[in-house]
Amino acid sequence: MQSVMSSGPSLEADSVSILRSIIPGLESTKHKGQAGKIAVVGGCREYTGAPYFSAISALKIGADLSHVFCTKDAAPVIKSYSPELIVHPILEESYSIRDEEKSSISAKVIAEVEKWMERFDCLVVGPGLGRDPFLLDCVSNIMKHARERNVPMVIDGDGLYLVTNCLDLVSGYPLAVLTPNVNEYKRLVQKVLSSEVNDENGTDQLLSLAKGIGGVTILRKGKSDFVSDGKTACAVSIYGSPRRCGGQGDILSGSVAVFLSWARQCAAKGEVSMNPTILGCVAGSALLRYAASMAFDKKKRSTLTGDIIECLGRSLQEICPV
Repeated sequence: MQSVMSSGPSLEADSVSILRSIIPGLESTKHKGQAGKIAVVGGCREYTGAPYFSAISALKIGADLSHVFCTKDAAPVIKSYSPELIVHPILEESYSIRDEEKSSISAKVIAEVEKWMERFDCLVVGPGLGRDPFLLDCVSNIMKHARERNVPMVIDGDGLYLVTNCLDLVSGYPLAVLTPNVNEYKRLVQKVLSSEVNDENGTDQLLSLAKGIGGVTILRKGKSDFVSDGKTACAVSIYGSPRRCGGQGDILSGSVAVFLSWARQCAAKGEVSMNPTILGCVAGSALLRYAASMAFDKKKRSTLTGDIIECLGRSLQEICPV
């Protein structure tokens, strides 16, 4: 097996073919919701941009509806960014509640999310979540309920911090996708494999890590992105940008959520045979790289996350014309 640090032809995924195989057509007979309903669980008083980037990217790619479940402090800010998002101000942080209230508030949070859960095609957990203990406990319960209902989850940012410290939340769940950056990947390897990152045998280690968490899919972000579900591994190294502005991981999480939802629809109809989580990761990675390259060509060093988001639609159109 080839090293994960080398994206030679044996590992490189046919990203364009995958994108074209799972993107649904635009037909007048379809109704609202059929192209995807995504929910982002994240956003606290310090971090409001990340959940917005993830949720709006899902819409820009073609999802019909995009929800954000965030704290009450974050909600007015996120709402002000765009009227396109459905924002639920239901999460709480420790500073705003008394100890004796925690149990009842936690139950109310779960009850509110439960009203919506069956409508979602995928959850994105973690953008702008923060690390407040009570907030993380509530999100843990949301993840457990999502898993009980077989709702796919894309886990990023502080969601990965939560999962690394509580692997049971995703262990053995094949509809979970983890999207670690270099430091998050290092912590996962240390936790699961009790070793350090080994780039000489990186592909084998990535396969072992995904297998060690019970067959989740891992999208390891880097100069090239590498994807594995513990059985197979592939790389995405096309396009890309040297500009590493913050927020690109949030675009990726929203993108993977949409493409994973579309890939599952294709799989249910027998149109694809590969694991939908793998397809969703490859498609999301490729589109982000294409859009980032397009934005950089125009803005160079001043490229920001918003510039990349504005290039998502054009990138998708060039790869798969309507």
